[in-house]
Amino acid sequence: MGRVAVALSGGVDSAVAAALTLRQGHEVLGITMVVLGSDSGPTRSAVQDAQAVCRQLGIAHHVVDFQQEFARNVVGPFLEEYARGRTPNPCARCNSSVKFGSLLEAARALGAEALVTGHHARLRSDPVSGRVRLLRGRDPRKDQSYFLACLTQQQLALARFPVGEMDKAGVRALAGALGLEVAGR
Repeated sequence: MGRVAVALSGGVDSAVAAALTLRQGHEVLGITMVVLGSDSGPTRSAVQDAQAVCRQLGIAHHVVDFQQEFARNVVGPFLEEYARGRTPNPCARCNSSVKFGSLLEAARALGAEALVTGHHARLRSDPVSGRVRLLRGRDPRKDQSYFLACLTQQQLALARFPVGEMDKAGVRALAGALGLEVAGR
């Protein structure tokens, strides 16, 4: 099994995604992106929680600073569109340009073959066309496929969503059974 990077946000979904990927026999490394000031409370807390998950799972952790990319590719366009009376979706733009753009590139530079996230979505390879199909997450209340709809085929081919087959209660239960500190998040 190859090396994969797990995008760790400090929450329960990404922590369980890391644990499931580790169980599959992959060499796993955690990677957390900072998109807001690293001295802000929420950012500091998320990084600390991601570091704690990595310690618990015995995997390396990397923190990457994407504040400039986030401001340029997500915040700026959001403000421009909003000023025009439109209601853009910054999460969709962040996923396509920052998370599966810059973060995926950083993961690949660390030798990762794929980027695993805690998104509630699923992927299926179409046997006829060979294209990767993005499907809704199993839990309709937590489905995040809409936020991933702008990903390219190349990005989808390198993505993994292990919690997409689970409902949120199952994710929490597994996190608790594994003793992950973020189980209640």
